[in-house]
Amino acid sequence: MLTDADEGLKAAYDIIVVGAGTGGCVVAGRLAAAGLQVLLVEAGPRDEAHPAVADAGAWVSLLGGPLDWGLAYAPGPQIGGRVVPIPRGRVLGGSSSINAILWNRGHRADYDAWAAAGATGWDFDSILPFFKRAEDWEGGETALRGAGGPLRIETARDPHPVARALVEGAAELGFPVLADANGPDIAGAAFANLNQRAGRRWSVVDGYIRPLAGNPNLTVLTGSAALELTFEGSACTGLRHSLDGRIVETRARREVVLALGAIETPRLLMRSGIGDPEDLVRLGLPRRLALPGIGANLQDHPLLMGVNFRVEKALGPVRDNGGGAQLNWRSRDGLAVPDLHAFVVQGPHAGPEIAAEYGVSGHVFAVSPGLMGSRSVGFLRMESAALDGPVTIQPNYLAEAADRDALIASLDTVLALADTAPFRRLGAVPLSPPRRLTRAEAGRFVERTCSTFFHTCGTCAMGTGPAAVVDPALNLHGATGLRIADASVIPLIPTCNTQAPVVMIAERAADLVAAAA
Repeated sequence: MLTDADEGLKAAYDIIVVGAGTGGCVVAGRLAAAGLQVLLVEAGPRDEAHPAVADAGAWVSLLGGPLDWGLAYAPGPQIGGRVVPIPRGRVLGGSSSINAILWNRGHRADYDAWAAAGATGWDFDSILPFFKRAEDWEGGETALRGAGGPLRIETARDPHPVARALVEGAAELGFPVLADANGPDIAGAAFANLNQRAGRRWSVVDGYIRPLAGNPNLTVLTGSAALELTFEGSACTGLRHSLDGRIVETRARREVVLALGAIETPRLLMRSGIGDPEDLVRLGLPRRLALPGIGANLQDHPLLMGVNFRVEKALGPVRDNGGGAQLNWRSRDGLAVPDLHAFVVQGPHAGPEIAAEYGVSGHVFAVSPGLMGSRSVGFLRMESAALDGPVTIQPNYLAEAADRDALIASLDTVLALADTAPFRRLGAVPLSPPRRLTRAEAGRFVERTCSTFFHTCGTCAMGTGPAAVVDPALNLHGATGLRIADASVIPLIPTCNTQAPVVMIAERAADLVAAAA
């Protein structure tokens, strides 16, 4: 392995993987283990120099810090014109090194919908083996779960009192209690699946990169920003990237795989002359390949920060990821798939405005609901061709009335937990909001508290139609030697956290690249 310097950097590799986040580490590790010479390029630093990365419960302290890209969603009219920060990992491991270590795979209907939308071959039965291959599930292998894979997945050994209260309180309200949050049915309450081993974060670096330390097939280069892809005709031949204050060019003998995520992957493509022709002209960029879908179709799950409860005394130190339990349910009868999701926070969860109004200091915990069945779609727009130039990222939260209605409905369910015996045993009293709300009041609370699950995706969507950016083999339409293996290729946002789907996409990408090599 090679990090932080160009000593020994070769002129060419079989495969260049750009972006060492969730998708990039999976692809690079799998291909290097298969015998291909791989260069993995990352703009951020190594992860082991930052102790909070390994601490599963310290992830909140990493948000907005030096390992975060520091991006934000543009103000939206439906959320009171507020700017919403979007934490994205700028470190080896990417967001898998700073996230809440949640492993949720969603509903089988999510992936069947991908196939129906043009991502042929990505139905649930086809992609399940790639989920399983990644997993080392504490419960062992089943028809739905994998064991012995690179990513350790555990539930809490000793759940925090608020995690127990959510599961038990949901049961009192009539919701099923699930033995496994990724089992046959995801509707109900469960202790969360977490990427941890004995309380320590288990990231894609731990699973896919560190086991290859010393393997000559894998070169990991950190502190190197991707500037531009190189081409000969329609064939992608390599990457220009910064290193130690200068620009170097490295060639790919076989393929380049982009895995910079749903924000940086479309930006690199546009800087390389690939995108909507009108955008390229506006930015003064050459027009190499017209793909108007790049930057479109941006999707994310809206999250409410949060429904806070005050308790009489401290409930103990933070355990696991600071949460540990979740609930999936339907906002209305007749929905085929649960569209609402809530999780516990072992402390307050509120934006500055709500925190100031209600006073959420002291002995406080939260149950934060959000919409996993969101319909609103936004966009990404570069405002400058410069590497660190401004970019407008607009999720259009609550643009669809159905999204607002579902989130309004979520508040009644969460507040109903206060009347259950498990919450009464904690002495939990609703704080923000302090009581059940009228519909008008609930709509205002949703507007004021709407934030992000950090699940940005879809900006280089997979499919076969005119808006698609990659084909079902993840090849960029109109180019050769160039694939994408990150959240940007997701055509329809699934009803879950996006870490597990991205790992699945990258596992399959590795197979596709290896088969073509």
